[in-house]
Amino acid sequence: MFWEILKNFALQNLVTIGAIVLFGFLIAMCNRIFYWNFGRYGRVACYITGAIGTPVHECSHALMCILFGHRITEMKLYQIGDDEGILGYVSHSYNKRNVYQRLGNFFIGIAPIIVISSILYGVAFLLMPDMIKSMSQNADLNTAFNSFGGFFSNVGAVLKAFFIQAKSWQWWVFILIGGLLCLHMTLSGADIKSAIGSLIFIVAVSFAVNLIIGFIKLSLLDKITYEIVKLGSILVSIMLVSLLISILAVLFSFIIRLIFRRHI
Repeated sequence: MFWEILKNFALQNLVTIGAIVLFGFLIAMCNRIFYWNFGRYGRVACYITGAIGTPVHECSHALMCILFGHRITEMKLYQIGDDEGILGYVSHSYNKRNVYQRLGNFFIGIAPIIVISSILYGVAFLLMPDMIKSMSQNADLNTAFNSFGGFFSNVGAVLKAFFIQAKSWQWWVFILIGGLLCLHMTLSGADIKSAIGSLIFIVAVSFAVNLIIGFIKLSLLDKITYEIVKLGSILVSIMLVSLLISILAVLFSFIIRLIFRRHI
């Protein structure tokens, strides 16, 4: 029984925390390369894209602060010319004895990844509902985990659903909006510090909950895991799309660097 509980716990965290960490890291690397390709104009490029991306980034932190009962003490949605290069920030306080608020630190830290991914999902649903429908039908990780080949088959289905829309104007609008948002999905040092500070705590709570439910009724835990993996599948799909947008942005920046290499 214990190994079944451990399996459920691992699957739940793999498609949620694991996916967020993996895709967050890859997207951050793409964003760093994007701005590096603009050379001495990298800061200017960051200011331009940040006019849209930064307010959304900071509002995502603020939203999670409100949801987890934190008090926002100071907030700057967008600024230019800061000595440390900070485009925006949200300062908040909380009761360290409150378990719910302590858990909130993790979600506040990773808020831009979750919220921007959700926004992109909503935009894609409005502009390209067929793509979202196809992704939803083919991206269930519950079936992908049954075989190694099944996983890559599902990833391939998501990629096909994404790129088959490239012939429509809606796809290009989505890429433009997605690019402006994804370029500011990267977590700051303060964001990462906040998330890591409560990561062990949230994993411990998750493990304890799995143990309790598993020993009470293992079949119930299996059903909960199934639903979490199903929801996590949507998160993984849209974050895969976010990564693809970031890669396309990097390719674009390489083209700009190649064309204007003598000037940047």
